Amino acid sequence: MNERQGLIVYVHQLKHAKSLRKYGHVNFISRKQKYVVIYCNRDEMEALMTKIQRLPFVKDVVESYRPFLKTEFENAKPDKAKEYDYKVGL
Repeated sequence: MNERQGLIVYVHQLKHAKSLRKYGHVNFISRKQKYVVIYCNRDEMEALMTKIQRLPFVKDVVESYRPFLKTEFENAKPDKAKEYDYKVGL
């Protein structure tokens, strides 16, 4: 299985967002903040970042740090008030 990572591409106009499909899998398009999240293979990421950065409608390209974050949390205690509400059935 290939390791994948996200790229966040900030664009000037959203009408060019569809043309980014050829560089990877478009996962999300934010209309309000004008960015596109693209997933691609991690070994191809550096080359894709330089190709996408050269496009005239792109402001900035940032790689996602999600694969490097720790997602297992320790000492996560549930709130007592919420625990009581769940038992009562509210």
